[in-house]
Amino acid sequence: MIGRKLVIFDLDGTLVNTIEDLGTAVNHVLAETGRPLHAIGEYRMMVGNGVRKLIQRALPQAEQADESIPDRLLPGFIDYYDSHCTVHSRPYPGIAALLEELSERGYGIAVASNKYQEGTSAIVSHFFPEIPFLGVVGGTDARPLKPSPEIISYLLELGGVGKEDCVMVGDSGTDVQTARNAGIRSIGVTWGFRPEAAREADHVADTADELRELLLKKL
Repeated sequence: MIGRKLVIFDLDGTLVNTIEDLGTAVNHVLAETGRPLHAIGEYRMMVGNGVRKLIQRALPQAEQADESIPDRLLPGFIDYYDSHCTVHSRPYPGIAALLEELSERGYGIAVASNKYQEGTSAIVSHFFPEIPFLGVVGGTDARPLKPSPEIISYLLELGGVGKEDCVMVGDSGTDVQTARNAGIRSIGVTWGFRPEAAREADHVADTADELRELLLKKL
């Protein structure tokens, strides 16, 4: 891998629009426990910091301080989401072709997500089975979530890539801050869940074609 460039992508809101399946899974566990549900669009402002935090944010305000509740609801969420995670989710326009081109041009490609590892791997393997990712890394108990730079450091070491040859692509302020914390450049994409936060990145892309041009010129 030495001498190659590495593009690290966020998953949800960057490569794949997962919001309906995520929101449906949270609503499922809320309904099972007699709690009020949310409109799917409301979940756009709740995602980005892992499933446990997503569940906590979806709880009624009076319950959000009780950290034991997300822990109790998490197994039900995972059980439902694991079997429904690709029902409505789809790659964003142009993403599959972009990944194919980057791979053909010799770029290293990786995924760094705050979604739990099994869910991250399932979505990536389902929608991009032919892409030879350097690494597909989700959240685990062994590593802090983004914006900690540890996930970036792990992928840099895995690929033998220097910080100057790496860029983080994401749709949220969490992704932008992760890149800053890791000392790498960032590209914000505005088609995801947090378009305004994405504009805080070093560079901004509104379409997959714009992202392609940025990657080929800037990296």
